[in-house]
Amino acid sequence: MLVLFETPAGFALFKVLDEGKLDKVEDLWKEFTTADSARRVVELKAFNKFENTSDALSAATLIIDSKPSKGLRKFLQKHCEGETLAVADSKLGNAIKEKLKIDCLHNNAVMELMRGLRNQLTELISGLGAQDLGPMSLGLSHSLSRYKLKFSPEKVDTMIIQAIGLLDDLDKELNTYAMRVREWYGWHFPELTKIVTDNIQYAEVVKMLGNRTNAVNLDFSEILFDEEVEAQLKEAAVISMGTEISDLDLLNIRELCDQVLALSEYRAQLFEYLKSRMNTIAPNLTTLVGELVGARLIAHGGSLLNLAKQPGSTIQILGAEKALFRALKMKHSTPKYGLIYHASLIGKASQKHKGKISRSLAAKTALAIRYDALGDGEDNSIGLDSKLKLETRLQVLERKDLGKSAGSTKGKPKIEVYEKDRKQGSGALMTPAKTYNPAADVVLGQSTEETPKKSELASKKRKHNEEEAAPSTEPAYEAIQEDGDQEDRKKKKKKKSKETEEAPAVDAEGGKKKKKKSKENEEPAVPATAEGEKKKKKKKKSDVDT
Repeated sequence: MLVLFETPAGFALFKVLDEGKLDKVEDLWKEFTTADSARRVVELKAFNKFENTSDALSAATLIIDSKPSKGLRKFLQKHCEGETLAVADSKLGNAIKEKLKIDCLHNNAVMELMRGLRNQLTELISGLGAQDLGPMSLGLSHSLSRYKLKFSPEKVDTMIIQAIGLLDDLDKELNTYAMRVREWYGWHFPELTKIVTDNIQYAEVVKMLGNRTNAVNLDFSEILFDEEVEAQLKEAAVISMGTEISDLDLLNIRELCDQVLALSEYRAQLFEYLKSRMNTIAPNLTTLVGELVGARLIAHGGSLLNLAKQPGSTIQILGAEKALFRALKMKHSTPKYGLIYHASLIGKASQKHKGKISRSLAAKTALAIRYDALGDGEDNSIGLDSKLKLETRLQVLERKDLGKSAGSTKGKPKIEVYEKDRKQGSGALMTPAKTYNPAADVVLGQSTEETPKKSELASKKRKHNEEEAAPSTEPAYEAIQEDGDQEDRKKKKKKKSKETEEAPAVDAEGGKKKKKKSKENEEPAVPATAEGEKKKKKKKKSDVDT
């Protein structure tokens, strides 16, 4: 039996001299306490040395994946004919058995034998000292660690972060440049702003048009797909109120239009690149929320791995941190969504259900991100299943609202059959159908004696009602007048009280002066009254005499 042992310097094949000692697994370690005792159990048969570090790294990576390298296959075919091979990895043994048709063995005894070989490796392999084995193993381990820890170039989410940042900057620059073109060319042709609303089409029209007088002779069908818009443009160019501009001004405006068109083309290319990166790195996240929203979530989280560590509640309000802390400070209701609000599923939901759908979508998004960041698969099956479930949930919520609006709590209106007049167990009616009564009709041929009596009674009733109503109206009218007089008196009293309140308070000296004046005025009033009485008496006497 042969033993395959991997070392940093190469592959070694040891021949087991005494296979009977492998039966005692518990005591096998005692055979490798010294180099002499180890040589009695195994001896080196062949050694395959690595040519350089890259060769060692490639062989080690294949061994880790349980795959034999090309050099190892040649080495085993040369030295293992008709022998049983003991290996440390059962999967590697199965691969060797399938490809090379060599019987492989893997059990506890083989593992103890490997442990003993590792303990006495420098003594069993001549020319391989401990001073050489240490640096070789350290260098190989470092290379292997760098290889395993290094992310695949197709799994680098830094490219997504940079691409979405550049895309947002391009949108801002495009808007700024487009508005500058509209303002600049608007001095020459202001009516064009309302006719052509799209910024890219506006820049293309300005670049082709130049001076507005050229509009009649140009064909804008390649730019403006609507013939009515083209006709409006040509009519407005004839009667435009804009100012005249020079050829130098038009040259600069056209150069600015070239910049706008070049930026728009580059933005379209960048968006396609972002879509391909997102479908490669995070296919499930892209299926759930779209390319732009998924890229913004990754950029806001820092990386896909950092985003995978976040719970669904954090992903739900990611991007609305200011509103969240403001709500916590002011003790208001916290926001229900952040960047995830722009996902198509939330856009489909009504305003009433946006909070519920955003919470469900955030939970499913967290699972999709974790699968994309840490899973081995590269398909979007989880994203498709989650999206289907969310769409069905949204439909259920919308149907519930429709059912409630129809008048039923369970979603379906209840229709009850009227069974009051039907007998139990039969469809016959309990009460017979009513027949037509001709006696209730009024016939024109009847005597007209009754009609004047009825008219007389009606006229008497009217007179009686008028007599009763007449006296009742008079006292009511008097009561209304009395109420009006009382209200006038009250108003006068209020006016007097207001005048007394509004009069300013006088000083003490002013009050004294007023009192003196009033006394002076009162003193001459006495003789005036006495003279008046004498005159009245004289008039009476003269009247008596006459």
